[in-house]
Amino acid sequence: MLDVFEKLKGVKKKFDEINTKLMNPEILNDNENYKKLMKELKKLEPFIECYKEYEKLNGELEEAKELLKEGNLEKDFKEMVKNQYEESEEKLKSVAEKVKILFLPKDPNDEKNVIIEIRGGAGGDEAALFSSNLYRMYAMYSEKKGFKTEILNVNETGIGGFKEISFEVKGNGAYSRFKFESGVHRVQRVPETEAQGRIHTSTVTVAVLPQAEEVEFNLNPNDLEIDTFRAGGAGGQHVNKTESAIRITHIPTGLVVECQDERSQFKNKERAMKILRSKLYFKAQKEAEEKIASQRRMQVGTGDRSERIRTYNFPQRRVTDHRIGLSLYSIEEIMNGDLDEIIDALILKDQSLKFSSNSDEE
Repeated sequence: MLDVFEKLKGVKKKFDEINTKLMNPEILNDNENYKKLMKELKKLEPFIECYKEYEKLNGELEEAKELLKEGNLEKDFKEMVKNQYEESEEKLKSVAEKVKILFLPKDPNDEKNVIIEIRGGAGGDEAALFSSNLYRMYAMYSEKKGFKTEILNVNETGIGGFKEISFEVKGNGAYSRFKFESGVHRVQRVPETEAQGRIHTSTVTVAVLPQAEEVEFNLNPNDLEIDTFRAGGAGGQHVNKTESAIRITHIPTGLVVECQDERSQFKNKERAMKILRSKLYFKAQKEAEEKIASQRRMQVGTGDRSERIRTYNFPQRRVTDHRIGLSLYSIEEIMNGDLDEIIDALILKDQSLKFSSNSDEE
């Protein structure tokens, strides 16, 4: 435990050094350097919160120790001091565990923007309708977190559903909040299209990709086959009379991306390239992870489309995340974007698994 707090003292020293630098007029006038230092300071804030807690509890322990050394304490007061000592000691152990998790290696993608793809699976029109429900849920959650969303491509049905939709979520830390959403989402409800009132089970697949910048994953133009075609859709204003839709095939991997939402061929191509670059970047990362020893893999899961991760049961108002065995009876609130309770629980589980794995290795 002492080693952890010695490391924490080192972080506090670094935090103070950055604060001193930020008071330097030269730094204040250097916008790039100032931004860099402020970003570094923000990363250290959770450690400083723990440091303050450590100092407070450590002070309480030292005070209790000194009092207990005195031989003339009344029995009741001595008992109270002893209880205070034990309570502070337990709290200090809890802070130590929190600090150990903070020192775990960070996912390099956590701060990135994300591209989310939602596709209707089993269930036909009902799956497509639920795809649109999930998009709405994620869009509302993004708004609550201060993230911006932008639709990249959408293939609609005639009754308001989405066969598939790709959209970008922009904001600092977007990937850290969405990365555990990849997989199969199952819905159990009476479909709007069902006259008999029977409960149907449908599925939707979600893929979450950290957005790759051009400098991180450079595409070779010789590896790409680019086709143009007329955009289709639900009819009306969505039908395009010119060949503005784009299909890009990455020849070495066979990955295909289509974009037809914009009327501009150039914009569709730009969006398709963004999605393709992120898919290839994510694919390369997943392949690299496969080479890591099994005990060090992320066991909550962030990429397998075939894994059933969650069930939304409307008759029972229940949402169950199968990976952590969490059931919440607040489906309306969750579908309106109140996802923090689920996402926080998934992050906590992932951190504890990493912490256990890290401890085993040590």
